[in-house]
Formats: sequence, C-alpha cells, structure tokens
Amino acid sequence: MAEFHYIPVADHQARVLRVVPLLAEDTVGLEDAAGHTLARDAVAALDLPPWDNSAMDGYAVRSADTTSATTDAPVRLDVVAELPAGTDLDPPLAPGQAARIMTGAPLPTDADAVVPLEDTVGWDPAAPTAGTTRPDHVELSAPVAAGRHVRPRGDDVRTGHRVASAGQELAPHRLSAVAAAGIAAVTVRRRPRVVVVSTGSELVAPGEPVRRGQIPDSNSHLLTALVRASGGEVVHRGQVSDDPARLRDLLVSTAADSDAVIVTGGASVGAHDVARLVLAPDAVGGVPLERRPAVPGSPGDVSPTPRGTGGGPETPTGPLNHVDDRAVRFDRVAVQPGKPQGFGLLPDGRPVWSLPGNPVSAWVSYLVFVEPGLLAMQDRAAPLADWHPVTTDEGWRSPPRREQFVPVRVVSAPGEPVRVAQATERGSGSHLAGRMARATGLVRVPAATTEVSAGDTVLYRALEA
Repeated sequence: MAEFHYIPVADHQARVLRVVPLLAEDTVGLEDAAGHTLARDAVAALDLPPWDNSAMDGYAVRSADTTSATTDAPVRLDVVAELPAGTDLDPPLAPGQAARIMTGAPLPTDADAVVPLEDTVGWDPAAPTAGTTRPDHVELSAPVAAGRHVRPRGDDVRTGHRVASAGQELAPHRLSAVAAAGIAAVTVRRRPRVVVVSTGSELVAPGEPVRRGQIPDSNSHLLTALVRASGGEVVHRGQVSDDPARLRDLLVSTAADSDAVIVTGGASVGAHDVARLVLAPDAVGGVPLERRPAVPGSPGDVSPTPRGTGGGPETPTGPLNHVDDRAVRFDRVAVQPGKPQGFGLLPDGRPVWSLPGNPVSAWVSYLVFVEPGLLAMQDRAAPLADWHPVTTDEGWRSPPRREQFVPVRVVSAPGEPVRVAQATERGSGSHLAGRMARATGLVRVPAATTEVSAGDTVLYRALEA
C-alpha cells in the first residue's frame, strides 16, 4: 500500500489564514449592524447614565433630612413634585421636602438619595401604585445615606470610552450596549459574500423525485446555514453537474459579486471529480479559468497593503511564506473525515475551498478550515465556539496519523459533568447524512491517538445550546 504524505490540520489552517483577503471597511447604521464584525472600536457618544438617576421607585430626598428618623419618631417630609421616567424636570427641594420619583428618572439636583416605596411608613405591598395621585406627605422610619439607590452619571460608561472593540461581533447584547451609549453608526468589515456550490450529476433538489443513482442535495443547505452563522452572506446557492464547463461558467459569472467560493464534491481523484479538474492548474483534462486583471479595491486586488490600515484594498490577512501559497492546491490533510482538501485563490482573487462531498466530511471540513477563514476575512478576534474537555462514555478506534473529528451527543444529565457518546454507532462515517441530526457537537482526537476508551478526556465543541 502506498504511503501518502499528510499535511497536519494546523498547517492547512495556517495556510488558509495566510491567504484569505481582509475585507474592506463599511459604515452602517445600527439597524443593519447586527452580526457584523467591528472594524474600529465603538466609542461612547455620551455618559451612561447621562445624569444621576433613581434606581428605585420611591422618594428623592435630602439625606440630611432623614438623620433623626426612627420607628418611634418617623420624619415627615412634604412631597412637592412627581418625577416619572423621561421627565426633564429638576424641581428645587428645600429642607423637609421630597419628590416622588420612578426608576430611571433624573434625580433632582437638591436630592442625594432615594428611599424606596417599601421603606416608607404605611406602605402596603398589596395596594397598587400605578395611577395613584401624588401624596402630600411621606414618613420615613430610618435614616438614608447619601448616594443610596442613586445611579451616578457615567457610572457605567464615560463619553469617549470604548464600549466594544474592533474584531468583536455585534451580537445582540453588544449591539444593545452600543445603542445605549448613544452610537448611531459603526464601522464594520463587510460581510463575506459567498458562493456555495454542490457538484455531482447525481444531485437533485430536496423534494424532487429521486431515480436510481440520484440523491437529494443536502450540502448546499448545510453550508448556507454555516456561512450565515459565520457572519457571511450567501449570494448564490446551487448545484452543478460533473461537466467541468458548468462549474467554470458559474465561477466566472459570480466573480463580480462575491468574495469567496465553497465547492463540495469532486475534490478527490475520481475520473469525474469536477472540482479538481477545474480548480487545479495542472489537472489532466482540466478546464482552467482565464486570469483576468483585478480592479483596484475588488476581491481580486491583492496588492500588498499592510494589514490594519483600514479603508484600503482587500489584502491577504497574513504574510505569504511560500510562492505557491495562493495557488489552488489539492492536498491530503491528516484529518478524518475530510482527507482530500482543496484551497487557494482563484485567478480573480477569491479564496475557494473545495471540500469532500460526503455530508459529514463537508460539515467537519467547514468547521475546521472554512469557518476560520471567513472569520479572518472579517478580522474577527475570537472563534465562534471553543473546545472544552469532556469525558467519553464509550470507546472507539481512531486512524493513525490523522486527527479525528467525531459527531457526538451529550449523554450526561443536566448539572452533571459532561459525558458524550458517538452520535451514531458507526462513528464518524462521512456518508451518514441522516444521522447528523442526532449530534450535539464534535469531539477531536489527536493524530497520535489510535484508540479512545470509555472514561478518556477529549475536546468537545458544542454545536447547539
């Protein structure tokens, strides 16, 4: 049996990160910003909160007026104002006076503390407060310290301070913080516009009649969902037959309106493996694409502008260590499933990933090689998910010299240390598309490990909450 040279997983990942271009900056309003990656820090436009305000429904008081209050001799204050949230009133408070105030309302300048409703004499928790008229007086049975139940101006964020950092995704909670800080627009990286193509004459659309030799196309739907989860935008999703001219024409027709291409199927050494025939420059019988000059600032313009300058042409995200790093190349990567991997830049400058066609292989290949590349194009600072140690509930074999990724399911009860078992009894079988739905995540087994035993610790990436 022939001995093959395998490229380590980390080396193939590193090549992807060296080659993919950094997308241009864009300024967008918050209504369009969700899911984008910040290209520049988001800086507060105002203090948060913008003024001292009440943390409770109750009464704004001068703390000095309350020092003598006791249960036996409560202090009685005149209530001279009503301050709902949103008011701009700043009523004067003389000694012995208070204002009824609601949570979030600005604290009067003359007040320095808030007494909650429930701490006032005679408060009835069963009696509704909403819609009631302002009382003339309020009695307090205990002193209140200055600053009590007051949110000071700028206690959360000060004007000019960073709210969110470049490289962070504008997830819902982060978008809320940016809006609260008075920021109306942010500078982000453009979303990668991605072409997703399933190849194979055997493919039909889901729901169409399936004759002998045909199967539904699941990969394009899988990858479309994954691209969107990575912050990308799928501008074309479809399938082509094993005719090289069809794939070549699709690549040419989408060049002007996309930034990256993902192809599944046809990446191995079969006689009809169309992706290799079209994408590999030296493929026997290949149909090479014509090299066309890149328009400055387009995805094809890879002139060496330093990373991080912003606003310039889209450029590779790291130094190119080898002269052939950019060329599309098909390698045997030390991974199971997903050994055959194609990657490089098309003549127009777009990165292209050519992944195996078996669904589990395509899934693993995306998570390990494509996802990091799309995130790097957006200058994303952190991965979408981390790998955490868990315990296996059963054992299985792992191929020598190849890092193994196995779909698994959590079998431990909530609150227990996480234990996992294979999602299917046939391990990481790359063709088991229908059983992928059982998986809650992946585990990775090092290349030096040939057997996993029950009770071993492995790294786990959760793929759902």
